[in-house]
Amino acid sequence: MTSSPDPRAFLYREGLDPDAALRLTREALQRCDDGELYLQYMASESFTFDDGRLKNADFNTQAGFGLRGLSGETTAFAHANELSEAAIRRAAQTLTLLDPAAAGIAPPPRRTNARLYTDADPLTLIPFAEKVALCQKIDAFARGRDPRVAQVTCALVGSWSVVEIVRPDGFVATDVRPLVRLNVQIVVEQNGRRESGYFGLGGRYLYDKLFADETWQRAVNEAIRQGLVNLESVAAPAGEMTVVCGPGWPGVLLHEAVGHGLEGDFNRKGTSAFSGRLGERVAAPGVTVIDDGSIGERRGSLSIDDEGTPTQENILIEDGILKGYIQDRLNARLMGVAPTGNGRRESFAHAPMPRMTNTFMLGGNDDPDEIIGRAKNGIYARSFGGGQVDITSGKFVFSCTEAYKIENGKLGAPIKGATLIGDGPTVLTRVRAIGNDMALDEGVGICGKGGQSVPAGVGQPTLLIDGLTVGGTA
Repeated sequence: MTSSPDPRAFLYREGLDPDAALRLTREALQRCDDGELYLQYMASESFTFDDGRLKNADFNTQAGFGLRGLSGETTAFAHANELSEAAIRRAAQTLTLLDPAAAGIAPPPRRTNARLYTDADPLTLIPFAEKVALCQKIDAFARGRDPRVAQVTCALVGSWSVVEIVRPDGFVATDVRPLVRLNVQIVVEQNGRRESGYFGLGGRYLYDKLFADETWQRAVNEAIRQGLVNLESVAAPAGEMTVVCGPGWPGVLLHEAVGHGLEGDFNRKGTSAFSGRLGERVAAPGVTVIDDGSIGERRGSLSIDDEGTPTQENILIEDGILKGYIQDRLNARLMGVAPTGNGRRESFAHAPMPRMTNTFMLGGNDDPDEIIGRAKNGIYARSFGGGQVDITSGKFVFSCTEAYKIENGKLGAPIKGATLIGDGPTVLTRVRAIGNDMALDEGVGICGKGGQSVPAGVGQPTLLIDGLTVGGTA
């Protein structure tokens, strides 16, 4: 492994030196409660291999800054893809519209020596030809596994981002963030019927993990397995029934239906179903929900958030009792609490807001096989696709990409077309069993909020939920 270049060489390559950045930040934010100059350089690439051919290969670099000032509840924000003194001075004119702050600048984030991932650039360590060759191997391996494989699509994606946060009080923090991902989608065909299976994985590490034979072959095998299961699927039943959700990726339901409702901005404004309920029981006994951005190499992890605050473990719900919310600096200051390391932004062109990192439910004591037996009749949801949630009410709709009937306490036929319908606060109170198999997802999550997308992680153990509405076609 080679060492990465000095990040500052990228950030200031257009003539903006560190002293000038600090001086301009002080001048721009002298009348603000809080704020920062956010500098970023990012390189990204993607390869798409479909139907035996390389269909797409993209490489992109961008650099720029975002300048934000806060006065009370008001935010002024300006950005540009030009790293120069002149551009920052122009952006600073936006901040003159703010009313002068009365309290003075908020104290800076605490310092940290945490390093949750490598500084090395994953894009440069493996040649272009080897990345294309991996896609070719995936295609050939998949087609050789089963004659029913009709189409193979794989995507290899990587990025390397250098960020620097400059505050008017002299606080400066730098983070170098790698991110890689591999997606495999397989279409299988039998007797004129076509179904698909999918598997993806990734994290904040280098490509070498994805290039290991056991890794990409597992991705292929899982995608084929899911596709073949779906070939045997029957129409999903409909109605209110017991639902068992599998471990790992099904935690995306928890992320959407509950996690967003625990973000500080929604609760400060009173628009979340969880607003004003700290200290109350909001879930069944045994339900503990955590957001933790400090887990090494995870997709949703960050050494520091996009305001410079170190990430940490945040207990949101403990044994069913609501303990806290996810906070950035703005909402934490206005709510009189400490930031939790959850101020995140998509890029320099976006202002930060409270966002999840890795959000998951802790495991319990129940055996997963016994949980299915206790369900007697219902469905077992092993994997989810897309979903929608209303933050105010917590109501959600999720589609299942792999699910099975539960009949007489045993897994039955796979089903197709099942959707889960409910609301997050109610679902949490209907958890009747919590498995001892808690798992985090494989590293494919993308969280959307306010027009911004950021990488995120989810996880949970096997869960038994009573009385969830299932939408089906049978």
